[in-house]
Amino acid sequence: MISLKQLRYFDAVARASHFGKAAEQCAVTQPALSMQIQELEKFLGVQLIERSRSGAMLTEAGREVAVRAAKVLTELRDIVDYARRQSGLAGPLHFGVIPSIAPYVLPALLPVVRDTYPDLELHLRETQTQHLLDELVDGHLDLLLLALPIEHAEVETTRLFTDRFLLAMPKSRRITNRVRATPELLRQDRLLLLEEGHCLRDQALAFCELRRVDNIDTFGASNLSTIVQMVANGLGLTLLPELAVDLEVRRGDIRLMRFTDPQPRRTIGLAWRKSSPRKRHFAELGKLITQATAAQMQLSEAV
Repeated sequence: MISLKQLRYFDAVARASHFGKAAEQCAVTQPALSMQIQELEKFLGVQLIERSRSGAMLTEAGREVAVRAAKVLTELRDIVDYARRQSGLAGPLHFGVIPSIAPYVLPALLPVVRDTYPDLELHLRETQTQHLLDELVDGHLDLLLLALPIEHAEVETTRLFTDRFLLAMPKSRRITNRVRATPELLRQDRLLLLEEGHCLRDQALAFCELRRVDNIDTFGASNLSTIVQMVANGLGLTLLPELAVDLEVRRGDIRLMRFTDPQPRRTIGLAWRKSSPRKRHFAELGKLITQATAAQMQLSEAV
């Protein structure tokens, strides 16, 4: 018979393309992991992995088995989640957050989550939207906090709050009181944005209706703090989410300006697999997130 241990070990090798790395992830020795996969291949009667000094490559049969094994392991996690949901949000929760949200929400959220759900074992993952979505569907993440909308047949979402954008400029730049920014202002200046792959970059470009990139600069920046420091030093302008105002204004010598209506904004929400039995608890966690960020959003109203 095929064991769940064999499927877990094979899934780890399929993802890492390396026996040593997979063994480390599974907290077992490499010979023990290799033996279990050999037993799996023997039972199935097909070679799943091509072994070499440089790593491990799936055979054609291995690729098909890997897809099916991942689905089995995801269903198993959902079974465990179903049993746990009877006693509230407890046990392991693999939580993914995009970089333009994580540093501004987690410091206020984590202490509240710890006090509200003492039996919750939280595992955090911070990366770009597409990577998070892939890992959610594969079953390696349970819940995502990100910008909506997300269009995926296997994913369900719920809206939490709206996060408006403000124009950030050097503090040395003089502006008339009560004047508001426009998309044209951004087109005329040097626009600093996060590197490709970040949804915040795409949202800014869509708002500005920018199709040419000669006045756009990214410098390979992967976080907003870097962008804010560049703005503070007179290297350009950027769009800053309300969520980030409290922290980033303290870090950088910048000036903020509201946009004319309709103001650019993004919708922040949660995403999970439709098959997950923990939907009710995710909704409860969503309320905590909204409450934890309320104070930060109010601070930006003074701008």
